[in-house]
Amino acid sequence: MQTRSLIPADAASYHALRLEGLLDTPSAFTASYEEELRTPLSEIEWRLAPGSGRDYFGVFEGDVLIAIARVDRDSSPKQRHRAYIRGVYVSAAHRGKGAARKLMEYGLNLAASLPGVTHVNLAVTAGNVPAQKLYESLGFKAWGCEPAALVVNGVAYDEIPMTKVLEA
Repeated sequence: MQTRSLIPADAASYHALRLEGLLDTPSAFTASYEEELRTPLSEIEWRLAPGSGRDYFGVFEGDVLIAIARVDRDSSPKQRHRAYIRGVYVSAAHRGKGAARKLMEYGLNLAASLPGVTHVNLAVTAGNVPAQKLYESLGFKAWGCEPAALVVNGVAYDEIPMTKVLEA
């Protein structure tokens, strides 16, 4: 498995895997399958281009993209010390093989490389025990529960916000 930043040439693979994730676990994402399906490939290419303000990355098995995520950060001067890991998804066929850990380690290193970042945040759907355990093993600490953070098909899902303080 190889982990690397995504580039515009990865747009079709990224979009396909993102759509898979939105169908597979809609309660894990704020975006919906329907809205992402309407996103033109040119928009995805723009998102993956350097300078978009977000860093997308993925894990590949050979040349097949099997896991995706992104890092972004607050733009406010008072909040630029915080980065976020978002949109984490590992293809169902590749779970349990270490791709999620590789993805998260890459994301943490990427966040730590951003000047001034001291905290990395993420959120996990309450009840997603494997993901929460992985995040805890990487040093993230839960600090609350947001009730009904997402409502999918009339069902409310709570979200657990988590933070990792980076070592100086």
